[in-house]
Amino acid sequence: MRRVIQTTQAPAAIGPYSQAILVEPLLFTAGQIGLDPETGKLVAGGVEPEARQALLNLQAVVQAAGGRLEDVVKTTVFLRSMEDFATVNRVYGEFFPHRPPARSTVAVADLPAGARVEIEAIARWV
Repeated sequence: MRRVIQTTQAPAAIGPYSQAILVEPLLFTAGQIGLDPETGKLVAGGVEPEARQALLNLQAVVQAAGGRLEDVVKTTVFLRSMEDFATVNRVYGEFFPHRPPARSTVAVADLPAGARVEIEAIARWV
């Protein structure tokens, strides 16, 4: 069974994709950037507020599927610059303080909407 997950608590998709797909027992999220779900615009202030908003958006999508961030087993973090790694890592640690998921972090040439960070996840659905 394949179920599309959508929530207004995270930004609407800016392309032909879903916020997440649930294929029991796994939830696969689309990458989340620091878009404010109310305005649809990138939050101001640089990589730290963008990372925080991206993680809040990710959390909203996981919660819309009935899960919690504690259910996340793997994330991939995309950065426009590895110089932002320490800042994003600190913010990330606020959202995953105990038993964090496995994670990959890669630098990319560019991200949608001029974002500095994008985060996607796989969660076990319970």
